Amino acid sequence: MKAAPLLLFLAASSLTADRSECKPAPSCGFPPSLWCRSPEIAAECGVQKQCLELNATRPSEGEPPVEVALYYESLCPGCRSFLVLQLYPTWLMLNDIMTVKLVPYGNAQETSHKEPYTFSCQHGEQECLGNMIETCVLNMIVEAAFPIIYCMESSVDVISAGESCLKLYAPKVTWESIMSCVKGDLGNKLMHKNAQETAALNPPHQYVPWITINGKHTEDLQNKAMSSLFNLVCSLYKGPKPEACTGAFRKLDQSYC
Repeated sequence: MKAAPLLLFLAASSLTADRSECKPAPSCGFPPSLWCRSPEIAAECGVQKQCLELNATRPSEGEPPVEVALYYESLCPGCRSFLVLQLYPTWLMLNDIMTVKLVPYGNAQETSHKEPYTFSCQHGEQECLGNMIETCVLNMIVEAAFPIIYCMESSVDVISAGESCLKLYAPKVTWESIMSCVKGDLGNKLMHKNAQETAALNPPHQYVPWITINGKHTEDLQNKAMSSLFNLVCSLYKGPKPEACTGAFRKLDQSYC
């Protein structure tokens, strides 16, 4: 999954260059994490200049990004902690040198091996529902899928937060369309695919969260990712390190409010 550009300073800035005067920014219908996703969105949100500056600081292409895959369960406390506190913040800061793949399944079991497939989950039916919702989101909403899942997993109630998180990050997609996937053949087949992919892990997964880096899993990589994914991604990227990794300072013509 290709991440949206780093927008931490945009979220903290207004859209006026006059530091002494603060004017409310117009609503553009997109959250800050998507403002630089395309020239059209940047224009609608009035941040073309800031997005051009961000793009100018991006590392040059050539070296492949670090691939981080997370095999997880929607209601697993350890999975939620890693996704919310490590994976998502690292993705925001290092999206130019890393990709993220999410596979919601984990320790679930496929109890019927013919269509329609049935599943049992470690934390009960609600977890199976959460896994299915997030699987359908990943399939139907490519650009905003990770922010939506982060929003759900960081909420007190993962399942009940789904609809409001969808409205926040993908307002043009209806909750009914997601639930149609969840309850229909598409969601069932997508979850079966997650089951097959999880079962094919080598070495076989023994717990969740289960992390692979560039398609590989070792206890050393797992421990380093769980300890500081940010440092691990920076150390593994073979191209020129971005400023976020090196601590280099580059002054941008930022606006203030």
